[in-house]
Amino acid sequence: MLLTKYVIMKMERYNFNQVNILPDILAPNLDVIFCGSAAGKASMEASAYYAGPGNMFWTILFETGITSCSLSPKEYYLVLNYGVGLTDLNKKQFGSDSELDRELYDTDKLCGVIKEYKPKVLAFNGKKAGSEFMRQVLDLKVKSYGIQEVKYNDVKLSILPSTSGAARRWWDDSHWYDLAQLISKTKY
Repeated sequence: MLLTKYVIMKMERYNFNQVNILPDILAPNLDVIFCGSAAGKASMEASAYYAGPGNMFWTILFETGITSCSLSPKEYYLVLNYGVGLTDLNKKQFGSDSELDRELYDTDKLCGVIKEYKPKVLAFNGKKAGSEFMRQVLDLKVKSYGIQEVKYNDVKLSILPSTSGAARRWWDDSHWYDLAQLISKTKY
């Protein structure tokens, strides 16, 4: 089902007059919503999710079968056609995790997104975003990457190694393949 019209309607209501923030790409009952810390500098400049040089996000989505074709960062709004949503914890800043103010991580907004849109899985692209959510919302520390034992609002949680080129030394695609397997199981 093509959901592009839905995205355009949502984007029209989004206020782009703030700091050049990327819009949430969301729809009800998605297979997975990916949540990063914030847009990186290259993504902000390109007005596209995961646009940084060396970012593996779009490649790993295709390689794991989460999407059936390889999308480019500029085609980010098409993820809804694959049951995928996109958001970030911090919509007011951009840059690397070390440059972000953790006080601006809006976990309340993310909790509202989960309750409103009811995805099957919430997957954090990077340990920082996942750790902040787990700490602020569930009062838990993240012990490891992967599918977490705890759920939030009956939504499965997964913490994945960041796809950013700057985080390459922690890259392990096995957690992404585990997520793809979980997603395929939740479809039936």
